[in-house]
Amino acid sequence: MISVGTPLLWTLFVAFVFVALFVDFFAMSKQGAHTVSMREAVIWSLIWVATSFVFVGWLWWYLGGLDGDLATKTLANAKALEFITGYLVEKALAVDNIFVFLMLFTYFAVPPAYQKRVLMIGIIGALVLRAIMILVGAWLVNQFHWVMYIFGAFLIFTGIKMWLATGEEPDLDNNPALKWINRHFKISPNYDGEKFFTVDNGIKMATPMLVVIALIGIVDVIFAVDSIPAIFAITTDPFIVLTSNVFAILGLRAMYFVLASMHERFHLLSYGLAIVLVFIGAKMLLIDIYKIPVAASLGFTVTVLAVTMILSLRIPPRAGHTGTAFPFSAKERDGESDETK
Repeated sequence: MISVGTPLLWTLFVAFVFVALFVDFFAMSKQGAHTVSMREAVIWSLIWVATSFVFVGWLWWYLGGLDGDLATKTLANAKALEFITGYLVEKALAVDNIFVFLMLFTYFAVPPAYQKRVLMIGIIGALVLRAIMILVGAWLVNQFHWVMYIFGAFLIFTGIKMWLATGEEPDLDNNPALKWINRHFKISPNYDGEKFFTVDNGIKMATPMLVVIALIGIVDVIFAVDSIPAIFAITTDPFIVLTSNVFAILGLRAMYFVLASMHERFHLLSYGLAIVLVFIGAKMLLIDIYKIPVAASLGFTVTVLAVTMILSLRIPPRAGHTGTAFPFSAKERDGESDETK
């Protein structure tokens, strides 16, 4: 499989990811458990978005986009466009990750001061899973071209399912994963700081924090299965696939705290995401008949997401409509905080 990822590029990218995670963990340990303010979340979100575009600008320059010959410039422009399109698609799909995280935090009444650590662990899990699944997916696509048709059909199915599921109430009480955890672990009714285990009346028990971490890990797997085929519809270059995914995920924690307070404003966004998934799935199914240009994919994705966000601001949500395929509890919508229990 042809890739622009040279050993030097891979080494620099991996080094950057480790440095970024170290800085994030170091800042988190210095601050301790605290509630993330909107100002802090917006600043970090802007930093991660800016870092992503600095990276793609540097990659474009490194590939010869500025002073190379015609062929080199064409390659640099194509890879930069693939990265931006993949980054935007993965960032958009990450919105549903955020909605699920918010649902879990509300259901388990996770104190705001502890949410930052849970998200950080979830992000690391997502990074590891994406790396593994992308490498496996790249190998499958390279070895068996027909896998693209399976990916395409799966994305269309997922998009239709997301459209139909938008606004449905979740039932975590009957969630199979949560039932399994309750059968195999003694769960404390109370948090013990950020600890995963505690001792209650001489009995060692798991805290709700461990349960939330476990469920977020399951969510990471589910969304990785959805998003990996989507990026392969844009490019099959493993370096572009992985880097666009990783940069989208690195800003996920900050984006959560930005969107957590304004999720109901974009109640139609899941419909837009469903349309994008169906479009990308159709693009994969048509790959041997007509290859839709990456620029067209980027334009379509931006237009659909922009339109659904604008309509969300202009059209009030229906009563009882949560605006996402993974809605929040009724208590949160009614303004009742679980922390008051």
